[in-house]
Amino acid sequence: MSMQPVYIAGEWKTAQASGEFHATNPQTGEALPETYPVSSWEDCDAALDAAAKAFAALRGLPAGAMSDFLEKYAVCIEQNAEALVSMAHQETGLPASPRLGDVELPRTTGQLRQAAAAAREGSWALPSVDTQTGIRSALAAIGPVCVFGPNNFPFAFNSIAGGDFAAAVAAGNPVIAKANSSHPGTTRLFAEAAHAAAEEAGLPPGTVQLLYRTSHADGERLVADPRVGATGYTGSRHAGLKLKAAADAAGKPIYLELSSINPVVILPGALRERLDQIAEEFTTSCLMGTGQFCTQPGLIVLIAGPETDAWIETMATRLQQAPVGTLLSQGVAQNLAQGITTLREAGAELVTGGEPQDGPGFRYQNTLLRVTGTGFLTNPAALQTEAFGNCSLCVVAKNLDEAGQVLASLEGNLTGCIYSHAAGEDDDAYARLEPELRLRVGRLLNDKMPTGVAVSPAMNHGGPYPATGHPGFTAVGIPATLRRFAMLQCYDNVRSDRLPLLLRDKNPTRQTWRCIDGTWTTADVGG
Repeated sequence: MSMQPVYIAGEWKTAQASGEFHATNPQTGEALPETYPVSSWEDCDAALDAAAKAFAALRGLPAGAMSDFLEKYAVCIEQNAEALVSMAHQETGLPASPRLGDVELPRTTGQLRQAAAAAREGSWALPSVDTQTGIRSALAAIGPVCVFGPNNFPFAFNSIAGGDFAAAVAAGNPVIAKANSSHPGTTRLFAEAAHAAAEEAGLPPGTVQLLYRTSHADGERLVADPRVGATGYTGSRHAGLKLKAAADAAGKPIYLELSSINPVVILPGALRERLDQIAEEFTTSCLMGTGQFCTQPGLIVLIAGPETDAWIETMATRLQQAPVGTLLSQGVAQNLAQGITTLREAGAELVTGGEPQDGPGFRYQNTLLRVTGTGFLTNPAALQTEAFGNCSLCVVAKNLDEAGQVLASLEGNLTGCIYSHAAGEDDDAYARLEPELRLRVGRLLNDKMPTGVAVSPAMNHGGPYPATGHPGFTAVGIPATLRRFAMLQCYDNVRSDRLPLLLRDKNPTRQTWRCIDGTWTTADVGG
């Protein structure tokens, strides 16, 4: 079968390839028939040139052009939903229903429409006017954005359709999408829909482009190129830090979502009150998507006692009885096995699981490990190894003081949760532990497992390193996500007719919130 073309400068072109690859059906372990190129630097260079030209042209388009594109793109995706769901199911093994078709695809089109609305309304840009000094400023597009998508969300975080893509485009930037090798066919179908929407919206060629894979060296060169404005990356810590080093050396912004074990603290009163309910919630969260969520609860902190022993025993039984799901790829299965090995070598004891699952495709037994708080504190770095998949580690502290020491030793995470007694029995314990956990997570939850990530303006899907590369930004939640891909542009004594519309005296939308002389308002300047 011939090699699939790349999408550069508005056209599907034969790749200048340095190699080729196939996606794999993780349910069977067999390679899928389509052949995809590993692009050489020539493809990257051509895409960068086209993106730079598109960026110059986009600045001259009407303010609503990007919003029109995003809305048309959402419609095109919905019109091709059946093909997208079928392809993604083949490439990832994720259930066609409800996961892909009923949950993730609507979330994806919803993100695109929310981003379009934010771009049209304009308040995301934080326009500020100081009439006393004649200085005005607002955020504006930063330039071509490279987006590297992860393997675990083929729709909602796809490099050419997901949250980073939507935010970068809504902020006014062209995007060079680097597909994830686990689902190149899904990404190709998105690119075809994006092509149709971009043509209908009248966007310049090069606004949206697609490469399937590059060498590691070319990926690092890409994010550091002078023509790039910024990069969004979701994936492994190892690969992300290499890209970050390259981007940092060139002074280029890069926003990373890397790794997280999402600690969950379960206090004794909560277990006495509702042990079975918490066990059911944990089982669902731990095994959802075979544990391949960036918010999967990989670390459970408990206080020693009969309730904790009973809960761990209950969890072992539940995990043994639960079906074993499909992992996304052979690489995920290998990394999961290696992560579990690392945890055991560091002192964790196996409670249940711990072996590959017999059968076709990529599967690993549902796994639960246990270590004492003292044992954890002797080797906290190794015992925070992310075993990405259907595995969690219980840390049993001897008392609250030791539990606090465990939390104080944690790296940064996306989420953290504390389960406590509903009637206040655990309130003192909560007050002692919450301050330690709060500083180490981007999103703090109470009495709720962390796997759901709502697309809400108040959401923070970020956190201290190594959960992300910067604790002040989020990968989910519009309009905040747009600000990652923008630069602050200041105008000092610039004539009114030369200012961007958002900074002129008249509010161009009548809805945009602007800070005028220290007060947020939708009024005109002087109005």
